[in-house]
Amino acid sequence: MISALARILFLVSLALIAAFLSLEQFGPTWAIFVGLGFLSIPLIYSYINLARLGKYVQSDSVELMPLPGGFWEEVFFKLQRLVKNLKEKMRSIEQQHNHFIEAFQASPNGIVMLDEDDQIEWCNAIAERFFGLIFKRDVLQRINFLIRRPEFVQYLNKRDFEEPLLMERMGPDSSLSLMLQVFPFGQNRHLLLVQNVTDLQKADAMRRDFVANVSHEMRTPITVLMGFLETVQSLDLEREQRDQYFEMMMSQAQRMKGLVEDLLTLANLEANALPAVSTRVNLETVMAYLRNDAEALSQGKHVFSFENAAAVNILGDEREILSAFSNLVSNAIRYTPDSGSIHVKWKMIAQDQGEFSVSDTGPGIASEHISRLTERFYRVDRSRSRDTGGTGLGLAIVKHIASRHQAQLIIESTPGRGSTFMLRFPKERLSE
Repeated sequence: MISALARILFLVSLALIAAFLSLEQFGPTWAIFVGLGFLSIPLIYSYINLARLGKYVQSDSVELMPLPGGFWEEVFFKLQRLVKNLKEKMRSIEQQHNHFIEAFQASPNGIVMLDEDDQIEWCNAIAERFFGLIFKRDVLQRINFLIRRPEFVQYLNKRDFEEPLLMERMGPDSSLSLMLQVFPFGQNRHLLLVQNVTDLQKADAMRRDFVANVSHEMRTPITVLMGFLETVQSLDLEREQRDQYFEMMMSQAQRMKGLVEDLLTLANLEANALPAVSTRVNLETVMAYLRNDAEALSQGKHVFSFENAAAVNILGDEREILSAFSNLVSNAIRYTPDSGSIHVKWKMIAQDQGEFSVSDTGPGIASEHISRLTERFYRVDRSRSRDTGGTGLGLAIVKHIASRHQAQLIIESTPGRGSTFMLRFPKERLSE
């Protein structure tokens, strides 16, 4: 402050001296002009500096402006330092904001920020896909105007957010199950978090179906066994009739044993999703085993042909390969009527792939059932499922073994003309 007053007094003194000298030489008029001229010099200089400052302010580059001399140098230097610090803080805040936005965008869950009136302030891309939103279009729109499901509107209006809300048939194709919950934050604001629980719901449904199916499949043979045991205990049967009952009991016990073994096999396969080992599996030996096993199961009721048309072997787990092939052959035997024919073949096809196929002359399968054949306990004809002796898990086991060997299970069938089940192995799984 003192320095500024000293400068003003100095300028006024110079103006008075110049005016006094001009008064003696040129008269009072010139003295006034000279005095005012001296006083206007700092005003002109200040105007020039302010004009330069305005130019740099408009271009948002004050920190790059060259510093003037004199009193303005200190002022502009402090101003530049202030602007520079503010810009650095803004850049830091903007960078943190972008990091938060990137993190929210990378989240697998949907995130919607709502203001005190339940208007959308921000949402990530996952939330847009879940609810069919477009942020640029729907910003500041009330969310209950955009998501009109009655259960959601009721959940939002009730204002009791202690428990989450499950919403079915959501997403672009109405195939998603979403679990959402609202969390208060800030000043009367809310954060809506949405999780895709479709796979969990499907897994839970599969678990319930699996338990129900296992219970159903086990209950029948147990009931039959108990009935036979009660009969044997309570009645004095002849030896021939008693032997017949024991044979039926053994059949039911073997059925339960087969079911337990298949369940254990399927559980082991599902627990091990890694690719199978690459041990050389001799197809000549496998085909010979399949022939002997098929003839024993058929007991002369079917006509078989086994053909090994490729001089290559499979690289994989021999036990799993044999299990998959045996399941396909045994299924063909069970569902092919007596005197029907079954053709088993191993050959090379296009793209250096190996194909194992089992063709039968059975009743065939309608197209609407084919996509579901690999589901556990799924049977096309439940009325004769128990008569065949199968557990309903064979094709599910084949599917998992095929996946572990990077193979493809293909099913072709025509009702009334038979079916063909094929396992195609990539060239990486073949050995000369």
